[in-house]
Amino acid sequence: MTHPGLWAACLFWAVSFIASKAALESAPPLTVATLRLLLSALCFAAWFFVRGWPREAFRRDRLWPVLALSFCGTSLHYAAQTAGLQVTPASNASLYAVTCPISIALIAALFLGERITARKALGILLALAGVLTAMGPRTLLSVEFRGHLWSDFLVFLSIVLWAVFTVFGRKLSRELGALELTGVVTLVGALSMLPVGLGELAWRGVGLGDITARSWLAIVFLGVTCSFWATLLYFQALEKTESQKVGVYLYTIPLMTYAAAWLLLGEKVGWSLAAGSVLVLAGVVLTERA
Repeated sequence: MTHPGLWAACLFWAVSFIASKAALESAPPLTVATLRLLLSALCFAAWFFVRGWPREAFRRDRLWPVLALSFCGTSLHYAAQTAGLQVTPASNASLYAVTCPISIALIAALFLGERITARKALGILLALAGVLTAMGPRTLLSVEFRGHLWSDFLVFLSIVLWAVFTVFGRKLSRELGALELTGVVTLVGALSMLPVGLGELAWRGVGLGDITARSWLAIVFLGVTCSFWATLLYFQALEKTESQKVGVYLYTIPLMTYAAAWLLLGEKVGWSLAAGSVLVLAGVVLTERA
């Protein structure tokens, strides 16, 4: 289940960038982040209602780790990502995204003692080269920082937070279970974001009724498919393998985003996507077998 689950999670997250743009057409960013978390939390709450609440997650010695993971992987991560994507050019966001597997590898090596072998390093670098190839020189040369440094920082911050969430969430997910940990941190994150989202609506003078059907559809997709199902699949994989081997799969996300934009939005893709895809797949296979 590890490999198919990771591929599915990355596919959902790849489409999430397109869905986020649709959601932001009529809803402010922090409200989008709040609503997607609330929808995801409702899915987990329904599951816990049927199967029982994970009481082990609320033990005194686990309270601060759970709160910290919730902060890194849900509330602040989604808030920073959504707010940054509203302004940051896609080329900048794509470039920052490719740093996530490297961040995961370094943090896992420093704090969990996961060895970065020569084969793992080669696989990560090969996948990185594939993503940069797929982006192409035009995208890379279009990266510029003037006028949106703050938004760029928010996008980069969200990526670093996800790397921290991945590494430190692995240990706790093996103790509590992927479903239990993901559900608890999502519930805590949704509760912490609720006053933020309500405050943004009041400040902007916007109501939920002002959000269009297209944006609501995108928000439901983000909440149920990306925040609930994809995150659960991701942590199920983390229960069974090293952070570095899971993290390298994130390199497939930009390629899937380009493919989705081609299929759904009619955007043109060139030879660089095919060449980059081969390199990324080779890097993933090499890292997996290390």
